Amino acid sequence: MEAILEVEHLSLSFTQYERGTRRRQVTAIRDLSLTVHAGEVAAVVGASGSGKSLLAHRILGLLPYNAAQEGTIRYEGELLTPARAQALRGRELVLVPQGVSWLDPLMKVGPQIRRGDRSPAARAQSAAALERYGLGRETEDLYPFELSGGMARRVLLACAVQEHPRLVVADEPTPGLDAAAARRILNHFRELAEGGAGVLFITHDLELALTVGHRVWVFYAGTTIEESAVEALAAGDGAHPYTRALWNALPQNGFTPLPGTQPGPGEVLPGCPFAPRCPYCRPICQTGALPPWREMAAGRVRCYGWEGGEGL
Repeated sequence: MEAILEVEHLSLSFTQYERGTRRRQVTAIRDLSLTVHAGEVAAVVGASGSGKSLLAHRILGLLPYNAAQEGTIRYEGELLTPARAQALRGRELVLVPQGVSWLDPLMKVGPQIRRGDRSPAARAQSAAALERYGLGRETEDLYPFELSGGMARRVLLACAVQEHPRLVVADEPTPGLDAAAARRILNHFRELAEGGAGVLFITHDLELALTVGHRVWVFYAGTTIEESAVEALAAGDGAHPYTRALWNALPQNGFTPLPGTQPGPGEVLPGCPFAPRCPYCRPICQTGALPPWREMAAGRVRCYGWEGGEGL
């Protein structure tokens, strides 16, 4: 399959000032990699603070001035610089954001979807987009404050797909939606992929990732720790201990909590960032750089392996 987006060894840090002019670099993403292919929904799953939304903002060129980057991001085979991302944003690259505050509170829905285009063709297209997500034509005449949370999220999705994008970055797009509306939107992401687009679906919910994704990338503490086909994770065959912990935390799998907390931004531990919480941790896990990638039947995992670990 053709790769639309390639993120290779991405690290992001931010300059912060402490007392007076003292500066420090806070590392938020470290050696993160993933690929999104045409016709694919690549699901990214991880807890809050794992770097999911930060990655989305970098892809769209929305990072603040104090951000510094190492590694590369390529879109359609060419480097995706912040300037190039800004030029493509809203047309080929679109964001379905996490918060409904992205809607302009002073502008009605219709003009926001059409981006000021008053032509009959644009009006017909915006009406069709709203209908696709279960909203009537009357929604065009509403202001954002007149929308429910679920309606606002569907309007954001209609805005995003208006230009027939090549890459859709969906950052937690379903909170606030009832089950039926959420399923409908997940199906639309699949339809976008089937039409040739690439979809980067970001969520903290492993179950949602397994529902919509073709492949799943698991993030932890600002890095990728596993890439796997959905079928393997859906069968409970995650290769990394953290992936297994996410699976065990699902209600149908016992709702088993994982002791401990994820390292915070700027807290860079030697070796594997999951080591302090890992029941299979060995001395090698807490030394040196990040563990190397290991190829697996269903994907790959960043782990030295543990006793009883299948395929490791």
